[in-house]
Amino acid sequence: MSHLPTLEALAADLDAGRGSAQALTEAALARAQDPAGEGARAFTRLDAERARAAARASDTLRAVGIVRSPLEGLPVSIKDLFDVAGQVTTAGSVVLKNAEPARRNAAVVDRLIAAGAVIVGRTNMTEFAFSGLGLNPHHGTPRNPWDRAAGRIPGGSSSGAAVSVSDGMAVVGIGSDTGGSVRIPSALCGLTGFKPTARRVSMAGVLPLSASLDSIGPLAASVRCCAVVDAILAGEPPAAPPARPLRDARFAVPETQVLNGMDASVSAAFERACAVLRAAGAHLHRLAVPEFDELARLYARGSLAGAEAWAWHRPLLATRAADYDPRVGARIEGGRAMGAADYIDLLAARRRWIAQVGARIDGFDALLMPTVPLVAPRIAELQASDEAYFAANGLMLRNPSFINFLDGCALSLPCHAPGEAPVGLMLAASGGRDHALLALGQGVEAALAQLRRG
Repeated sequence: MSHLPTLEALAADLDAGRGSAQALTEAALARAQDPAGEGARAFTRLDAERARAAARASDTLRAVGIVRSPLEGLPVSIKDLFDVAGQVTTAGSVVLKNAEPARRNAAVVDRLIAAGAVIVGRTNMTEFAFSGLGLNPHHGTPRNPWDRAAGRIPGGSSSGAAVSVSDGMAVVGIGSDTGGSVRIPSALCGLTGFKPTARRVSMAGVLPLSASLDSIGPLAASVRCCAVVDAILAGEPPAAPPARPLRDARFAVPETQVLNGMDASVSAAFERACAVLRAAGAHLHRLAVPEFDELARLYARGSLAGAEAWAWHRPLLATRAADYDPRVGARIEGGRAMGAADYIDLLAARRRWIAQVGARIDGFDALLMPTVPLVAPRIAELQASDEAYFAANGLMLRNPSFINFLDGCALSLPCHAPGEAPVGLMLAASGGRDHALLALGQGVEAALAQLRRG
């Protein structure tokens, strides 16, 4: 668990009269509007007056005993991918700035509003969500809360979502995850992030990157926070599953790919975390997963994200290519080369791959691996070099992307000690095991608390 307040703690304060939704909202907006802070880079749009009105309404309802959910009256940010009626959804780009405003809210926005969340604004992101680093040449790149003076990346593509939470501009950030875009910024910024099974949360009203891989999830202070928000986004009763103790839990630690290229900080934090879980009674088993090696071959003629992004962006690239972030535009253009037969073959190969990996990890409660193998690099170094940018992007996306291709669910939890660079520990499982993973994640989080205290 991070140093940030949890939904449970904030709700208890509001119930006890130790504060108000209006006060929480004003504090969040003040941080977002602070010229010395990251708000100008973390948000593409602040909805201050709408947020204030929602906070006043929430306080009025609470005063007469109406509390719609644990999110009641709490400031929430939404990624600039989600439609809000009357607003243009720009996806962190300038290409869509003159597009028609949305006619209705995205399904997840309606669910947040119905739960009493106070939506403070739309958060910045990698343009069109197509990178794991978080750099944005149009709106600026929000700086990671760790080593801020050095100017390190927040991770992407949900960059502003992470910084809005880390800096107290929101209690929860809602992001999307196609190849790690919730988990990567959570890992690099010391937050907890949850990527659900893709079909769990409606994508209605969400600008797509890859229809086969996109999912929607929260970035927050704890596993329990993520579980409650995930339930709201999925249209379920807003509660977390009971925590599962770690005694006799079985974790598979893949030996294939995911441990390669770790820097010293990530390696040390991961080994410490594994030792803590063993001491708590969990069983950790090294497991070869040759299918992880096979993914590069399956993508030899192009990736799902590349092909599906190209299909969506073709009309825009035909007339507005010069307005794209060149690094994003080049990746989307790469999808042009995949033919229809190649795409159909890849979808069939994915189904076989999912079945093979599912059989291999059957009997384990979760996979366990570093979320990403590196701590956050400096923004300036990646801005200056295409080679450094694409090398870092590939490493950041590698481990999380396996789980998206698996159609699985995954958590990233902070596992570094105080004063160290943030490092994420990823728990992952096959699709549909979201509740079981969130229950287990709470047990892992409790065990890791000793590391987080130092």
